Amino acid sequence: MAFKKVTHVIFDMDGLLIESESAYDKVISEIAEAFGKQYTKDIKIKILGTPEPDTARIAVTEMGLPYTIDQFLEIYRSKVRQELQNPPLMPGAKRLVEHLHKHNIPIAVATSSSQESMEMKTKNHQEMFKLFHHIVCGTTDPEVKHGKPAPDIFLVCASRFPDKPQVEQCLVLEDAPNGARGAIDAGMQAVLVPAADVPEEKRKPATLVLNSLLEFKPELFGLPAFE
Repeated sequence: MAFKKVTHVIFDMDGLLIESESAYDKVISEIAEAFGKQYTKDIKIKILGTPEPDTARIAVTEMGLPYTIDQFLEIYRSKVRQELQNPPLMPGAKRLVEHLHKHNIPIAVATSSSQESMEMKTKNHQEMFKLFHHIVCGTTDPEVKHGKPAPDIFLVCASRFPDKPQVEQCLVLEDAPNGARGAIDAGMQAVLVPAADVPEEKRKPATLVLNSLLEFKPELFGLPAFE
C-alpha cells in the first residue's frame, strides 16, 4: 500500500514513548480485585488511550465497581502517582524523536494524560521531551472537548504548530487502537505500535502496524531516512 508524504509528526506518550501502560494495568487491577472483580483484556482495550474521566467511567460501569467516578479517580490518581515516578522509555523512542528533531521535522505530543501526570512521568526524560514543539494534555486542556477515540486532541495538536499544517500533512504514532481511530477520523495517517495482546481486529483502522518503534521507516512517509 502507498503511504502519503507527511511533514509533521504527532506522538502519543503512554505506551508509545514511555512504558507506563503496565503500571496503569496494575493500578486498575488492584482496585478491581479489592471487590472481587477482574480487569479483563476487553475492558483494557476500551480504556487504552482514554483521558482519566473516561478511564474511570468505563472501569466503574464495565466492572460494576461501588464507586462514583470521582471516588475512583481519587484512588486511581494516588496509586498512579506512586507507580509512575520514573517510567522507562520505550525501545526506539529516543532514537526516532532525536532523528526527526535533527532533521527539523516539526514534532509534538498528543497525550490523554493530565498536565500534572505528564510532568511527573517525563521529569527524568527532559532531554528528549524538550525536543517537542508542544505537548497537548487531553485530560486538562480546555480546547480538547472529547477524548480519544474522538479526533479532537489531534486537531488541536496540529493547530498549535506555527505553520498550521493541513491534517493530511500530519502522521500520528500511537499504541492504542482508540488513538489510531481518532487520528484516522481527524484525516491523518496513523502508525500503530500496539502491545502484543491487542487483538487483530482492533489493529484494523491503522495505516500501518509495527511491533516496535525500532521498525519504523520514516522514508515510507517522505521523511528523512535513518543514516
